[in-house]
Amino acid sequence: MNNTLPKAIGITGGIGSGKSTIARILQSMGYPIYYADKRAKILMNSDESLVQDIISLFGNEVYKNQELNRPYLANIVFNDSVKLQELNNLVHPAVATDFKKWTSSQTTNFVFKEAAILFEIGSHKELDYNILVTAPVEERIKRTMARDKTTREAVLDRMKNQWADQQKIPLADFIIDNGGCVLVIPQVLEIINSLKKKVDNFIIQ
Repeated sequence: MNNTLPKAIGITGGIGSGKSTIARILQSMGYPIYYADKRAKILMNSDESLVQDIISLFGNEVYKNQELNRPYLANIVFNDSVKLQELNNLVHPAVATDFKKWTSSQTTNFVFKEAAILFEIGSHKELDYNILVTAPVEERIKRTMARDKTTREAVLDRMKNQWADQQKIPLADFIIDNGGCVLVIPQVLEIINSLKKKVDNFIIQ
């Protein structure tokens, strides 16, 4: 029986880097994954305190038929970096609380938190280790355009709200090259082995 909280490891990377792919690989290995962006969307509809804070900041129009009006909100925050930061300042604490509650219910030695922005909002400091997934910018743009059926300009606009890899690399404990030239799974296994060495009394998955 593991009576201590699991070590929490962040998985992040710029849009199109493939961080979700890495998370799915880890999940297939039996590790619990907390998908922060998905949970944030749920909390923005279900957490009453957060809902009220969002209404106070953006007005009643931000909810329609008791559901978050995502196009309305996106139109505001993606054109106003200050409003985006204010939204993050509301959502991040709610997600952090939810993640801690989720973590306390897990029985493995490691849990992983997949999130688009960890370093940008400082939440990497709340985690034990952080993994950065990287890929060349042009490859990320191509992947995102194909995945989201969107334009290059739209992808570049979304990239503006994220740090460049050069800013994030010094803050990462582990880096995965997902540019397509290096096999990913051996890199994941190497990180897992490194984490096992860092944690005493590791529970075999």
